[in-house]
Amino acid sequence: MNASASLAALRSQAPVIAPSMLKCDFGNLRREIELLDQGQASVLHWDVMDGHFVPNLSYGAMVISRSRPLTRAIFDAHLMISDPAKYVDEYVHAGCEAITFHIEAVPQPVELLRRIRSRGCLAGIAINPQTPVTALATAVGECDLVLVMSVEPGFGGQSFIAGSSEKVAAVRALFGPSIVISIDGGIGTQTISGPAAAGCDLFVAGSSVFDAPDYGQAIQSMAALARTARNAS
Repeated sequence: MNASASLAALRSQAPVIAPSMLKCDFGNLRREIELLDQGQASVLHWDVMDGHFVPNLSYGAMVISRSRPLTRAIFDAHLMISDPAKYVDEYVHAGCEAITFHIEAVPQPVELLRRIRSRGCLAGIAINPQTPVTALATAVGECDLVLVMSVEPGFGGQSFIAGSSEKVAAVRALFGPSIVISIDGGIGTQTISGPAAAGCDLFVAGSSVFDAPDYGQAIQSMAALARTARNAS
């Protein structure tokens, strides 16, 4: 799927629940992806950590590349790494349709955002809880996706940070209606409605999907809550 098709899919399917693969059973990855496909997960979110930008290590492009033939879902790579420019082409070649890096790692993001777009991928910029939305000003018009972190990046299973919905609203006000806004951290049935009402389109969900007995039911339940909140706002 090319970038324009991926962007159109995200917009048309919103609200989208994107399971965070950080929480899956890596000893049975093929089966996990089969279950997510059966549960109609249209986006898989891959959290890449380097042990430097965040205090944790995860997987790299090789794991994503080996997983690419197993599903037609959009692959959304979230690079929580100190030097994304050095490695971004690996994630392009691994088959990721969207690649997001952090404004805290690349304070002048325009060149890298343009490079990602030039590779035929959606370009995303992520922002940590303590970073003001104004730090993203130079990215306006240069990216396709903004990822709002609603926990401190680095570990799964954290609680949703109060005030994250207001940050989503501030991102929407800065970037306008065409940007896809994603949120990552502590998303579940008790927290999804706030960011949905604030204008979020894509919801990264780890524990609330993978700890559920039925992935599809968990995905559909959260999507329904988000849809209701969006329609009421």
